[in-house]
Amino acid sequence: MPSFKIDVSTAVVFVATAPTPKLANAKTGERAMDRETGAPLSTVGLLVSDEGEGNLYQVTIPETGYPEGLAPGMPVRVVGLKARDWENEFNGQKRHGISFRAVAITSVA
Repeated sequence: MPSFKIDVSTAVVFVATAPTPKLANAKTGERAMDRETGAPLSTVGLLVSDEGEGNLYQVTIPETGYPEGLAPGMPVRVVGLKARDWENEFNGQKRHGISFRAVAITSVA
């Protein structure tokens, strides 16, 4: 499915939740890996505020794309943020949603 660029150039972005490892298989604990670089993936919660509206997004990012010590409350910049819709079927139930992915997160400070 196609992905769409998200312009956050005018937004104020804060870390809402610290990065956590993204799992490919929760039963085995296998880490999700970036298909292009082979880097392990993590998920970080970001609060994005723009034009009087704030939203919380769970964003997937390679471990190589964010600084150590990324913690809740830190102002950050997001590089290469994209959204992609997804759909799957599990145990006869269809599920769908939007996933978010970024190339990098950098500290504003």
